[in-house]
Amino acid sequence: MPQAGTPPAALASPSTLAKGGPAMDKDDIIDTLNDLIETSKDGEYGFRSCAEHASSSDLKANFEKHAKECARSAAELQSCVVQLGGEPEDKGSASGSAHRGWVALRGSIAGYSDQAMLDECERGEDVALERYRDALDEDLPAAVRELVERQYRGVKRNHAEVRALRDQLAASH
Repeated sequence: MPQAGTPPAALASPSTLAKGGPAMDKDDIIDTLNDLIETSKDGEYGFRSCAEHASSSDLKANFEKHAKECARSAAELQSCVVQLGGEPEDKGSASGSAHRGWVALRGSIAGYSDQAMLDECERGEDVALERYRDALDEDLPAAVRELVERQYRGVKRNHAEVRALRDQLAASH
């Protein structure tokens, strides 16, 4: 999931709603940001769930670190939505909840293993990458685009780290 930083300032100003072309409708911007909030909350909940079931203390700490990053990113996006005059999402998506249910079911049937937790985290990060790419396909205002691009870079780093840990663990067995 994304890495948090400083929220963009003056987002509600009409002059900041255009990125050189026609201004994107403010409601569409808010909808896009709310989708990313759900994605960030899904990541937070997913990483926390995996931390609870991981047996390696290093892996638990890694998952908790990523959960906190996702929570900070969601808060940053929520602040942006408020600055735009919208009502920010405060929970994850239905698909994220279903994915966490699948992780629990898989764990109860096959047992929770660090390998399985890494596999599921990578699947979750695959979804996050796709949602951030979709958001970046939109004509976002410059300040919002900067925020989304920075968080997207964080998602890519997290995805690469989870994949490397997964591959490293698989190679050691």
